[in-house]
Amino acid sequence: MTTDTRPLILHVIHHLVTGGMENGLVSLINRMPSTSYRHAIVCIEDYSDFRNRLTRPDTEVMAMRRSQIGTWRLRYQLFRTFRRLKPAIVHSRNKSGLDALLPARLAGVKHCVHGEHGWDVHDLDGRSRKEQVLRKLHAPLVERYVTVSRSLRDYLVERVGIRPERITTICNGVDTDKFHPAERKPMALLPASLQGEGRVVIGTVGRLQPVKDQQALLRAFAELVGEGGPGAASARLLIVGNGPLREALERQAQALGIAHLTTFAGDRSDVAQLLQCMDVFVLPSLAEGISNTVLEAMATGLPVLATRVGGNVELVQDGGNGALFDVGDVAALKRLLAAYLADPDTRRRHGERSRELAVESFSLKAMVDGYRGAYERLMRGH
Repeated sequence: MTTDTRPLILHVIHHLVTGGMENGLVSLINRMPSTSYRHAIVCIEDYSDFRNRLTRPDTEVMAMRRSQIGTWRLRYQLFRTFRRLKPAIVHSRNKSGLDALLPARLAGVKHCVHGEHGWDVHDLDGRSRKEQVLRKLHAPLVERYVTVSRSLRDYLVERVGIRPERITTICNGVDTDKFHPAERKPMALLPASLQGEGRVVIGTVGRLQPVKDQQALLRAFAELVGEGGPGAASARLLIVGNGPLREALERQAQALGIAHLTTFAGDRSDVAQLLQCMDVFVLPSLAEGISNTVLEAMATGLPVLATRVGGNVELVQDGGNGALFDVGDVAALKRLLAAYLADPDTRRRHGERSRELAVESFSLKAMVDGYRGAYERLMRGH
């Protein structure tokens, strides 16, 4: 039996793999003072070697594997886990995390926090009545909600019926020391096809799954180089990340005739350095909360082109540090990319503004302080 008197925060997420929300959780645990709280992570499904990014050796990571054992057995296993660990706070996240709330309350957990970090792939605009009802049913079990964007806060208030005073909004933060512009781009990290004088690297980082819509980026890039406008011959595409669509995207690049201009880098531990190799960052997602990859690109000093969804509109100032375009609007994305290729000065100016915004408004310290304050208020009964 442990004699450690620090309160335990038990975080419940779908899985611990490469992803924005997961990266934010790891950063939170690594950065929060170890004297304040202990942490543990329960994965509704499983975890990958991404867990190795946790630097605190006292953080236990557990996998429930719901898809193998079923929902009811999952809830029983969660109940037993909560009884064993006796967490002071259970902090669940997104739809999968809702399954932890009833077991937590039945196990006697005093404080339950639920976080909304983005839209489900089956409910990209938050209009699903089923999803709203599901959250309403679980609302009595939640003491405090945390959202990462104003749009998610508005969703809880307007569509789920949560009182505003029960919601805290804490924007994701970015490590501006780790992610920063490079005096000299580390191009040696890239294959020869991306190197060369005058190359303009258009890049994206994210899990290769339908909601990220890398297909739209491939189509826009193909049209861009096909039209052969100013700078098009020097353009290259770098896609960082892995996921279930990897093979389909590679086949699409081949079919579009851009495979020789496109690099699929897979999952990488040197994302900060790969961002430094880029000239323009693109996020073509169908839905987003607050994108960690956009924040990292901003901190690296990149202009950002992103879809007009979710928290993207809170990060990208149209004409300031980048531009917004509608979901699936390949023609608009192509035009925006062409404009950047033809105007390096605007590209540079927008990148500088991105860095300024990241440092001024989205620091990792502000995020950690926000969560720490929310936890402390719960523990004090406020």
